[in-house]
Amino acid sequence: MTLELIREVLGWSTLMNFALLLWWFGFFALAHDFVYKLHSKWFNIPVEKFDAIHYGAMAVFKLSVILFNLVPYLALCIVL
Repeated sequence: MTLELIREVLGWSTLMNFALLLWWFGFFALAHDFVYKLHSKWFNIPVEKFDAIHYGAMAVFKLSVILFNLVPYLALCIVL
């Protein structure tokens, strides 16, 4: 496996993960009531806590993508 291939994989992985994050945010923002009603059938959780959990999870996901995909991709772009 060459460094160019690894760089390409990291680049595409970064794009796909950010697309997934945008989809998650869009679905959460546009269909908030539907998602909350669906989850409140399984879990007894107030809407404020539900929102905080999703917001925190999106933040962790975004930081993980940056740390494990974008930064190595940029480092390989600098080196190669």
